[in-house]
Amino acid sequence: MNFMQITRGWVVALVAICVLVPTGLIIAASRSSSSKPSHVIETTKLPTKIVPDVVGQPYVFVESTLQAHGFGWRVEGRVAGWAEALVVRQVPVANTEVLDTGAPLVTLQLAKPKGHQSGTPEDSSPYAGTKIVLPPASGTEPSETVPTPTTTHTTTPTTTPTPTTKPAPVEPKPSKASSRPRAFVIAGAKPEPLDEIPLPERAQKLDVWLDSHRHVSAANARYWLFQHAWIVTGAKFGWWHGAQALEALIAVDKRVETFWGIGSKSEAEARAALEFVRAHGG
Repeated sequence: MNFMQITRGWVVALVAICVLVPTGLIIAASRSSSSKPSHVIETTKLPTKIVPDVVGQPYVFVESTLQAHGFGWRVEGRVAGWAEALVVRQVPVANTEVLDTGAPLVTLQLAKPKGHQSGTPEDSSPYAGTKIVLPPASGTEPSETVPTPTTTHTTTPTTTPTPTTKPAPVEPKPSKASSRPRAFVIAGAKPEPLDEIPLPERAQKLDVWLDSHRHVSAANARYWLFQHAWIVTGAKFGWWHGAQALEALIAVDKRVETFWGIGSKSEAEARAALEFVRAHGG
């Protein structure tokens, strides 16, 4: 082997090294980058909402409350969804925080109402309720466990609290309730919800609604009975101008009898409520 052959061999070797080294670096870099975990795409978290407290309230008011808060509902148990039946149990319990899955379903149990019940009971919301899902704790998955009512016992702490300086009394703000004073007070009665129209206006709107619904149907009957039960129950609770609303409601019931051929029992119920209100000074 002469000098020229040796030189030519070294040149080929150097060229090969120059080609292979960058290629190896590229392969190593690609393996290194592929070994890193890919970014996890975070899903949008659902907002939450608080289950309202409806235990002890007439079913007719509960329907409105749950609908206003964006919940669905279903009545279970022996007692059907009569308007004046009181709610004795709810699942989930009041003030439970749940994910807004659309219309989270609240299950209700009712107590048998007193007296004659007219119309047909409604056992569920007019729209389908959705699954109850509790918000996840930190680092956990959402839970579908639904809290049920339980009896809790509180104990009084034995330690003596450290005296603190009492804050200055805050002057109470004027309440909107002053614009709708109660006609009388019934113990345990639900106060009038000020985000709802007054009873006389509700009766007036029902009269106007009847002008364009002179033919009876299941949907029309349900709407009328719902409004009827709201006015009668609210008036018996001593709500503002209940007697005036009942007088207007009785006139509506007479028109219902003329148009639909039904309503005499509801009219009698409204008249009995009017006597009750007047006897209590309303």
